[in-house]
Amino acid sequence: MNTMTPILPPAWLGIMGGGQLGRMFVHEAQSLGYKVCVLDPDELSPGGAVAEKHLCAHYTDTVALQAMADLCSAVSTEFENVPALTLDFFEDKNIYVAPASHCVSIAQHRALEKEFLGQCAAVSGIGPVPYEVISAGVTNASDFANLSSDLFPGILKTIRLGYDGKGQIRVETISDLEKAWASLGKESCVLEKRMLLDFEVSALVVRGHDGEMKAYPPAENIHRNGILHTSVVPSPSLKNKPELIEKITKAAFHIASEMNYVGVLCVEFFVLKDGSVFANEIAPRPHNSGHYTMDACVTSQFEQQVRSMARLPLGDVSLLEPVAMLNVLGDSWFKTTKQPIEQEPAWDRVLSYPSAKLHLYGKASPKQGRKMGHINCLGETAAEAIKTCAAVAADLGIEP
Repeated sequence: MNTMTPILPPAWLGIMGGGQLGRMFVHEAQSLGYKVCVLDPDELSPGGAVAEKHLCAHYTDTVALQAMADLCSAVSTEFENVPALTLDFFEDKNIYVAPASHCVSIAQHRALEKEFLGQCAAVSGIGPVPYEVISAGVTNASDFANLSSDLFPGILKTIRLGYDGKGQIRVETISDLEKAWASLGKESCVLEKRMLLDFEVSALVVRGHDGEMKAYPPAENIHRNGILHTSVVPSPSLKNKPELIEKITKAAFHIASEMNYVGVLCVEFFVLKDGSVFANEIAPRPHNSGHYTMDACVTSQFEQQVRSMARLPLGDVSLLEPVAMLNVLGDSWFKTTKQPIEQEPAWDRVLSYPSAKLHLYGKASPKQGRKMGHINCLGETAAEAIKTCAAVAADLGIEP
């Protein structure tokens, strides 16, 4: 068992990335008494705006990396696409990195991720959806001839850098696949079979440096255009299905243990209409579907990120009250029908609901499809939380 001593306040913690996840990490770290250094190339990054120090540089800038290493006792990341070599830089200098570089490397490469999930299935009983790797070396239609017809209809995804629906194209036939692959620059991709989903849930777990693990209640998710729309906890579809919750949770625990993971980990699962379950993907960080924990749980996912990287005891993950989380995109700033004009949404109407908790990310400007904030709607029951969430969405001009 690892018995490394804890990193106590007022030590400095480093976070790679200053987006909304970095910003919420900064707030939680500061509330615990830590100082935070953010490294992000955007001079207007939301996280950099609230941290004690913002290193405005690229993630491979060795001068900036050295400055963070000189200052911080531990480093984490807010997104999986930070170069793994960057995390290696800190590990080589004996800076505590959580999650470690090898964990992030798996999550940022879809083929490695699916291979890893397949290996975990021997114990967890939950593997990835059927898939095939499309190599960058493919040159013509005949190279697709050996693909199983069972993979269609499918989704073609880039091996790297895809998120929120980006780098993904739906394909119905091999002809569609050829065109889609060409439009993605003929890079290495993964072709996944489209599954007949009943519902989707995400399991959010946290693992400490000593192997302690805790799991939040699974969130039931609805996506629109590849972007998370709402998350509901407790999951209505998992009601009265404790055995399925246990199976999903144990699978997420096994995945974390197999990677020797330290930190907050999200695993997305597909539940099909026939009751079978598949692991979709993993995110080595706090996750959009876990934002509900900020208001509905004893300990938020961001506080857990701080606790785990500082080698502190993990917090209580108990759900205090049912909740429905609504993502707020930049579209809500542009609601005129003819010529879109930027206009601040009616936050006063949102806050007229006593149980609605508004979280805005401080981004410099709204854009359609850009995540600008979220709203946690609490309720005595999940149905009540969903009802409030739908009313808030209507007031913002968002389809419920």
